[in-house]
Amino acid sequence: MGKKRRLKGRNYSFSIMGYSIQRLATYFIVYSVIGFIIETLFGVITKGTLESRQSVLYGPFCMIYGVGAVIMLVLLKFFNKNNNTLFWGGFIIGSVTEYVISFLGEALFSVVWWNYSEMPLNINGRICVFFSIFWGLLAIYLLSYVNPKIDKFINYLKKKVSIKKLRTILLVAIILIVLDNIVSSIALKLFYIRMIYKNDIAVENRQEIEQEYERIYANEWVNNIVNTFFSDEKVIRTFPNLKIVDANGEVKFFHSYLPDIQPYYYKFNNELSRSISTMLRTETFD
Repeated sequence: MGKKRRLKGRNYSFSIMGYSIQRLATYFIVYSVIGFIIETLFGVITKGTLESRQSVLYGPFCMIYGVGAVIMLVLLKFFNKNNNTLFWGGFIIGSVTEYVISFLGEALFSVVWWNYSEMPLNINGRICVFFSIFWGLLAIYLLSYVNPKIDKFINYLKKKVSIKKLRTILLVAIILIVLDNIVSSIALKLFYIRMIYKNDIAVENRQEIEQEYERIYANEWVNNIVNTFFSDEKVIRTFPNLKIVDANGEVKFFHSYLPDIQPYYYKFNNELSRSISTMLRTETFD
């Protein structure tokens, strides 16, 4: 899949299915920002709340969209024959990507970012037919309409800004995103440990969590860092839908243990969001 191609007068460069690494990195950033905007608007419309839909603590990125877009653009080349093959390609690729990201969220952070258990035709609550169909339709729209416009925008920038400057900007952006992910992972781990310890949440590795809490939070310097940068309010307002599955298999929202902290920035009071929320409840699918 990956290959080298020689550019005249330049060093070797890698490409994947015809896409340069720089182009794929740009896609990842652009679609992560687009995903953040889409998810934010979706929250306003369906829940009536302006809340954070970020994947990280500080940057406006919803990275499942960035990762999903890059994977789809690369792999959909195998299905890009007609709309039918594109649909089934998106259906399969999107579902697998969503399942893997959900699994990694639980394996690495012990949290549940979404749960489709109450929706029909789901697999372990990680994916369901309803959203798999969405991925299929998105694949058609992505290749036929959205990505050509993104390419046009990127090519426009390349005409207005020197390649050297664009590569510098891209490199800085990637470095900041990597650092943001590292910081967010640390913050989530610290939050996860103290929430379980302070609220006596039943988890399988409870004893290990207690030992970890006593070891980490005995350090005054760590406490100061947490209170300044990774406070409960910062984590909950950045990750309002953060959940955990306890030892009994029950999904617990962390914000339910912190009633004094609003898990959103602003709450609208409109009939449209209430109607859509009602429509999307599981009764609709029964």
